[in-house]
Amino acid sequence: MSEKPSKETLAQWHADPNNWKWGLFYYNKADKRIFPPKRIMGMGWTINFANRKSIIVFLILIGLIIGISFASKR
Repeated sequence: MSEKPSKETLAQWHADPNNWKWGLFYYNKADKRIFPPKRIMGMGWTINFANRKSIIVFLILIGLIIGISFASKR
C-alpha cells in the first residue's frame, strides 16, 4: 500500500478527464498526493479534493490567510 505509483500511472491519472470535476477540480481517491499539478502542466499545483489531508491543509491555509488579513488591519 505504501508503494508510490509510477510516473506513467501519475500521467494517466492526470490525463483522465474523469479525475477532473467540471474541468477544474482534481478528484482522484487513488492519488494520495496532497498537491498534484494543475491540469495545464507547469502552471502550479491544485488540491486533490478526494484526499482528506488535502482538504485539511487547504482549510488551514485559508484560515491563515484570513487570520493574517484581519491581524494586519489592526
